[in-house]
Amino acid sequence: MKRTQTVTGATESDLEPSRLYEVLAQVANIPQWAPVFADAVERIDDTQYRVSKNGEAFHLEVSLHPSACAVDYLREMPNGKRGGAYIRVTPRPAGGSTITITVPIAPNTTESDVAKVLEEELASLIQLAQS
Repeated sequence: MKRTQTVTGATESDLEPSRLYEVLAQVANIPQWAPVFADAVERIDDTQYRVSKNGEAFHLEVSLHPSACAVDYLREMPNGKRGGAYIRVTPRPAGGSTITITVPIAPNTTESDVAKVLEEELASLIQLAQS
């Protein structure tokens, strides 16, 4: 039986997509809404960042797609492949947004653990965008 490789979480907000995208595009915000992923983020150039977590550092490539309100945070995964968080912010018909994030499940974690963290991160992202 194949192991599930990713978890996708989604939530809705009364905030407009552009406001949520603005927070996501500011890569330095990651530790504020995704502290499980990063303690600190340092900009190297327009698309490359150095992320620190628990005293270890790794490179992060960021792809911003403003017209689609999409942000991809990509890194080399332990299996040697590239992966990361794929984030989409879409408008709701009557205003506000739906935020969808797909992330990989690390080898030492479970699908339910990742889903719980993702739920917390989505709530933190909305809270940060409201401030």
